[in-house]
Amino acid sequence: MTYANLIAGEWVQGTDASRNINPSDTNDVIGEYDRASAAQVDDAIAAARKAFPAWARTTVQQRSDILDKAGTEILARREELGNLLAREEGKTLAEGMGEVGRAGQIFKFFAGEVLRIQGERLGSVRPGVDIEITREPLGVIGMITPWNFPIAIPAWKIAPALAYGNCVVMKPAELVPGSAWALADILHRAGVPAGVFNLVMGRGSVVGAALVKDARIDGISFTGSVPTGRGILAEAASRGAKVQLEMGGKNPMVVLNDADLELAVRVSLDGAFFSTGQRCTASSRLIVEDGIYDKFVASLAEAVGKLVVDDARKAGTNIGPVVDQSQLDQNLKYVDIGRQDGAKLVVGGERLERGTPGFYMAPVVFAEASNEMRISREEIFGPVASVIRAKTYDEALALANDTQFGLCAGICTTSLKHAAHFRRNIETGMVMVNLPTAGVDYHVPFGGRKGSSYGPREQGRYAAEFYTQVKTAYVNQAL
Repeated sequence: MTYANLIAGEWVQGTDASRNINPSDTNDVIGEYDRASAAQVDDAIAAARKAFPAWARTTVQQRSDILDKAGTEILARREELGNLLAREEGKTLAEGMGEVGRAGQIFKFFAGEVLRIQGERLGSVRPGVDIEITREPLGVIGMITPWNFPIAIPAWKIAPALAYGNCVVMKPAELVPGSAWALADILHRAGVPAGVFNLVMGRGSVVGAALVKDARIDGISFTGSVPTGRGILAEAASRGAKVQLEMGGKNPMVVLNDADLELAVRVSLDGAFFSTGQRCTASSRLIVEDGIYDKFVASLAEAVGKLVVDDARKAGTNIGPVVDQSQLDQNLKYVDIGRQDGAKLVVGGERLERGTPGFYMAPVVFAEASNEMRISREEIFGPVASVIRAKTYDEALALANDTQFGLCAGICTTSLKHAAHFRRNIETGMVMVNLPTAGVDYHVPFGGRKGSSYGPREQGRYAAEFYTQVKTAYVNQAL
């Protein structure tokens, strides 16, 4: 089946199509997804621009009803959509269904939040003058979403954008268009007016570039790699567009001597390896205090060795395949780099063969790694964790902060003193205590510092900072 782009409320065929391949079974083609041309992107932007004035002035109840209807359908179809997500991205079925549930909850949250758009009324320093501060929609938003969360990340961008009265032109990752197409279809049938939401699939060099360069796009929300994000920032900011970037991490999990070993291993296993390590929040640097280091490495290696790597939708699978051949090649390259740099390969690292042709690899634990090694500095985006030794808590904290990234961090400890100090002094946007670094709620802000993020936070009430602009109105009450 061929799936078309959604432009101005109509399903429009592209110039050609890409094949959506199941990474668990490369013989399984999910569908053909049309690629939009630059001219079709232009049409989508024009449609959004045309639809914006009327959509911005709809009542909050109208917008709330549409978002709620979309959220209800997403949740009702959790199993079906979770199966699609697992099939096209490689998450396990349980993880796919969990992500779909989160997407539905996000739409439900913003269906309520749109009814609570807040402003302020203040008295002026001048007599007889009132001041009203209100939030208004930004305009037309260009969205570029990644392949690792193909329905949740589009949801947490689209839902607040529509809630606050913006129009959207979205480009999903070409590797995983199926979940985004299903979401577009749900929104279309939920009653989003023509032109308010547009889906344009295809190559970043064509579709993404057209969105970033077009002066009719008021804001760009991007999640993806650091180089691409920096290029978008330079291009979009040069013409005055608002920019929001989420660009990854090299997240530390600190394990202190007083930690509960079983808990620390479980937390690290979840954070580093689930979702095949393909999460920007993955804890790929495990910084372990000297007194517990050897026991931790042995226990983690044992736990990793028991993980079942297989078809994402197969019962009993703990870890699915890597998303595609390019990502698999990159992961295996970093395994070689780690060895060459002197890290000790404790477990994993080999390509695996299963019952169907797919991109399978054994998850990797490197011991005796240093924070200077490439495997500890660069985001691998795969099931690869390096365990770094620290002599003291202070050294562990310093190592955790010694990175260009600052998305999230975690600590495993039974010390309230160290937990409180770590929360205050870690240089990240999010911090977890005795919890995995991966796994955040849908109603609170998401984002980081340093090279991980740029611009206002995503999710929760903080989403308003990007999707709205503030107006201050003065009224002379004496007339």
